[in-house]
Amino acid sequence: MTAARGRMGRPPLTEERRAAIRLGIARAAVDLFIAQGVAATTGEQIGQAVGVTARTVWRYFPTKESCVRPLFSTGVDTIATALRQWRPGQPLQEAFDPLWATDTPLAGSDVGALLRLTRTEPGLRAVWLQIHDEAEPAFARALAERAGLPADDVRPVIWAAMLNAALRAAVEHHAARSTDPDVSPASITADLEASLRAALAIAAAGIT
Repeated sequence: MTAARGRMGRPPLTEERRAAIRLGIARAAVDLFIAQGVAATTGEQIGQAVGVTARTVWRYFPTKESCVRPLFSTGVDTIATALRQWRPGQPLQEAFDPLWATDTPLAGSDVGALLRLTRTEPGLRAVWLQIHDEAEPAFARALAERAGLPADDVRPVIWAAMLNAALRAAVEHHAARSTDPDVSPASITADLEASLRAALAIAAAGIT
């Protein structure tokens, strides 16, 4: 009687490993988009840059433009958590202190260049705007929970739209001004933080 054969092949990837692969693909795509443009970049080139096949790239992302989603969407959950923890009477900027203490993928010259590309590349612009469109319901739920309001109340929806627009405008404003290659990463991060803090202060004035 023969022994039962065990499973063959590679073990399934962990969620952490899949996230790492997605982020690696995203950063490789950004580098290529900046260096040679979106039109000239292929899935094969993105895969080669990160050490995976083009088939793997398309398994994670439906289009080459969508490869940048991880760099744009990382902060959504962090922002929603900060909104839930925003205490009455506390300045909104202080509720975001944990965000400043983490390494945000938007605080880099490469992503700043990517954001500038969204002004001329419709596919990238669509991804950027879609991320913000998807973020609004998460922000609205967090604000409704904080205020003790029912899910069908329109006020958190409007507050979320205001906050979302303010954050997007601040990041785009930062990216448009961060064009000097000689500026240090620390200075870039400090400028981004200052832009976001200013946007939060403006948005908070309209949120009760």
